[in-house]
Amino acid sequence: MKGYLHHNMNTIYLCTPVNALVEGIYEENVSFAEIKRHGDFGLGTFNDLDGEMVMLNGTTYQINSDGRVNVIGDEALSPFACVTFFKPVFHDDIEGDMDYHAFVEMLYSLLPSPNLFYAIMVEGSFAHVKTRSVPRQESYRPIVEVTKNQPTFDFNKIEGTIAGFFTPSFMASLNVPGLHLHFLSSDLKHGGHLLECRPLKGRIDIQLIDRLELTLPITLDYLTQDFTRNTEQDLNKAEK
Repeated sequence: MKGYLHHNMNTIYLCTPVNALVEGIYEENVSFAEIKRHGDFGLGTFNDLDGEMVMLNGTTYQINSDGRVNVIGDEALSPFACVTFFKPVFHDDIEGDMDYHAFVEMLYSLLPSPNLFYAIMVEGSFAHVKTRSVPRQESYRPIVEVTKNQPTFDFNKIEGTIAGFFTPSFMASLNVPGLHLHFLSSDLKHGGHLLECRPLKGRIDIQLIDRLELTLPITLDYLTQDFTRNTEQDLNKAEK
């Protein structure tokens, strides 16, 4: 690991607790103009669960359920997004073919403590990447049901960027615990929620985050939802 731990305070911003998404609340109408006030890097989704979102360098990308990538304007709306201003403090290099298990183990080995948030970006070349994206929802279906038949995509010999976060386990009601990663190809044609990959060569950049900013929606669906149910099992099925 190359770098140092000294850093200025960094903030992770959640426009909604992830539990709302797990319970099927897919419209919170938070604009990306508002979301970008809090970060230029991150992931999430769009109103009606219309695909996967990746934000890199302040540009918002949508990977829809047929695998197409679109650049999205600031007027678009989101029920859940997680962003930060990306300022990595240390990095390491991937040198040589590794399977997904070894890749995940390497990421975890670079995190000094499981009790902080981290923003993670991996730029490199991959022998194989597998992703998924969820289809737009016209009516209420819990996310664990939606992802049972999710479209998946396999890419071979591809270059691109993995972007995402590590969240401490005790924050599971607010954000996806552990690693949550999305992928976007260098040619901006392919991507999605990362299911697995086989890196060949690349660079891992990591940012320590020690502040959380959370917005609680003021919508009828959110205000009347019962959140006492433990949704972690559903979240693990849907996101992992």
